[in-house]
Amino acid sequence: MKPHSLLWLSVAFPMAFSAGFAPASAQEQPKLEQVAAFDHQVTGVTVSEDNRIFVNFPRWSDDAPVSVAEVKPDGTIAAYPNDEWNAWRNAKRYELGAGDHFVCVQSVVADKRGSLFVLDAAAPAQSHVVAGGPKLVRIDLKTNAVTKTYKFDEKVAPQGSYLNDVRFSPDGKFAYITDSGVKGAIVVLNLDTAKAWRALDRHKSTQVEPEVVVSIDNKPLRQPDGRGVEFSADGIALSKDGKWLYWQAIKGKTLYRVDTAALQDEAMSSDDLAQKVQKVGENGVADGLLIASDGAMIVTAPEQNALLRREGEADPKMWVQDEQLIWPDTLSEAPDGTIYVTSSRIQDMAWFKPGNPASLPTKLFRVPAAKK
Repeated sequence: MKPHSLLWLSVAFPMAFSAGFAPASAQEQPKLEQVAAFDHQVTGVTVSEDNRIFVNFPRWSDDAPVSVAEVKPDGTIAAYPNDEWNAWRNAKRYELGAGDHFVCVQSVVADKRGSLFVLDAAAPAQSHVVAGGPKLVRIDLKTNAVTKTYKFDEKVAPQGSYLNDVRFSPDGKFAYITDSGVKGAIVVLNLDTAKAWRALDRHKSTQVEPEVVVSIDNKPLRQPDGRGVEFSADGIALSKDGKWLYWQAIKGKTLYRVDTAALQDEAMSSDDLAQKVQKVGENGVADGLLIASDGAMIVTAPEQNALLRREGEADPKMWVQDEQLIWPDTLSEAPDGTIYVTSSRIQDMAWFKPGNPASLPTKLFRVPAAKK
């Protein structure tokens, strides 16, 4: 982003000030760089320990020809791990098995332990969950082969669910997944036993906040029938020591956390677990969350076309603001500290703008690591 005066920022991005975020000065703001451009709507991005970049394309408003892809150094993409896993189409739902093909992938996460995990909500258009489709797929990054598929039954991923994003305990034994569907929850998966369960199901912390209205350009974002953005628990982050899990609903402003030891205890009652949930503070409307290597939480702020930084107990502050960040979605950190972010353009979808095409071009950006 080119340097601009503070006056220009106050005109172009008024929401930054009304939301209470201190704007970054021209000298403080890091540079935003484009990495790749896509023909379809991207959501997730992840960078492996050896700097390989992966993205995913959910089937929201179009029948995306590729669900998971590796981004090559020249910005082109290749279906990953192969064409067969990416062969499922809406029109072929009765021809190809939903359990061994990607149906509607919402997130990809490299665990920094040699694997790429693919989270498949299996709910095209965020609607009907395809039977046998919800799953978490592990891929060995050395062999590029699927090594394990964790399938979720209707108790874990019922109709109305939408498995959104995932984080992994430092010891590699547990996965924590947000369900941003109509019955918000945190799904806990024991990776050793493959047993999964819903935690904080319909708890206040995992639900939408009715009084919050997601707005773009100071106008409520609504479909022609009046419905707005209704995503429940969505963004998710894990503290570096693995002790605290953080999450937030998109239709919400409150950031919550809970001790992961309590989450891992399947025998703990719902009431007892609920007592351990803590309100951290407010981020405003937010989508992706990431706790970076320096300990700061990076927050995507769709209403402000921006990325925020939350350090310790302090309120979030403006970090990067650029009109190119059209609904900044998912974040990932490379080994050198570079932050990658997708721009998913949710407000430009045909859901909200019926005249727009079903296939929505999107982009991947990065914020280079600060020089030491």
